[in-house]
Amino acid sequence: MNPLARAVALCVLLCLPAWSRAEIVEEVIEVPVSVKTIDGEAVDQDIVVTVFRDDRRRRAPYLVLHHGRPARQADFEQMGRQRYTGNSRYFVARGFVVLVPTRVGYGASEGPDVEYTGPCDKRNFAPAFAAVAEQTAAALRAARDLPYVDLSRGIVVGQSFGGMGALASAARGLPGLAGAVNFAGGAGGNPAARPENPCSAHRLAAQFKAYGARAKVPTLWLYSENDRYWGAALPQTWFDAYVGAGGTARFVPLPPYRDNGHGIFSGNPDAWKPAFEEFVRELGF
Repeated sequence: MNPLARAVALCVLLCLPAWSRAEIVEEVIEVPVSVKTIDGEAVDQDIVVTVFRDDRRRRAPYLVLHHGRPARQADFEQMGRQRYTGNSRYFVARGFVVLVPTRVGYGASEGPDVEYTGPCDKRNFAPAFAAVAEQTAAALRAARDLPYVDLSRGIVVGQSFGGMGALASAARGLPGLAGAVNFAGGAGGNPAARPENPCSAHRLAAQFKAYGARAKVPTLWLYSENDRYWGAALPQTWFDAYVGAGGTARFVPLPPYRDNGHGIFSGNPDAWKPAFEEFVRELGF
């Protein structure tokens, strides 16, 4: 069914700061996806994608924004419909239409956990990140029916596990993709049980290297100094592996945020906005 025809009857006008004089429309569409689990089992279902746009712009480039993965599976259902409302409104103010998928297995989209990567010491990351990239592609396919989305240019942004999905998308040919932003990207972390010591870190480094070898667009990497999921040293090691394999990337260390900088994307946007704005300017947005 046409995604527009399935648009949920939710159009909420949100006011930006008065200086912008902009109105933002929030819509929800259902997008069919086809992904595979770590065992190769096919999963075909719809996911919920939240769309934020300025209704005074006839067309705008896209920004696909991916959420992370809770350390505890019990928290998956509590995620609801992913929105990142504050940051999404900011991205709209910067000139983008924002697409926020709630991926298979999480919150409002439900379904099996297609992003399970195996036991701690033998993680197989590639299928899970490929599932994120495929859901990026599915959201963009659905956006062909959204007249206000300019598919000739856009970026992918991801937080934590979603940051790895952004890098996986950067290694894949997608319509108009000009760049990717990796906020605190990684997997296998647990700040309570394994602080700064994620599962299968060496395997994850190999995955970063693989994406660097296949990267097709520039990337921006943003990590807080006190990220309790990864620590300060591992992200730099991952970055070196990515660039060493041929990827184009810029690493920007962010200041500490409270007792765990992993949440700085939503908790302190002012810390990363200058680097983000410089990056998108360089891409021509």
